[in-house]
Amino acid sequence: MLRTTAAEDLPAVRSTGEYLCRAAAYPLHEASSIPLGSHDAASPRLALRWLRERTSNITDQLDAAYAQPGHYWLTDEAEHEQALAYLTTGTAYRLTLYDETTCYVLVAYPPGDTP
Repeated sequence: MLRTTAAEDLPAVRSTGEYLCRAAAYPLHEASSIPLGSHDAASPRLALRWLRERTSNITDQLDAAYAQPGHYWLTDEAEHEQALAYLTTGTAYRLTLYDETTCYVLVAYPPGDTP
């Protein structure tokens, strides 16, 4: 399953000029997440590139049925343009993927937002 999130659904208050990119796995019935990577990008386009690379890495490790939404997202140019528009206008972008035991969250925060 694939979901996007608007900035009002995410905490804010950061003041650097970089886009923060984060990926984490949230195993069901666990209290803490597992970090899957982070990156500071200089532009919305570089933040999107990082999200695409991490999504590709994650979907490559999922069973085919669970990887399908991620593979679809990787080829969805309209969604990529929407992500760029969100980031450019100061809205965070989040992609969420699932398998039977884990929720995978990939997010990019524009300057001024914080995870």
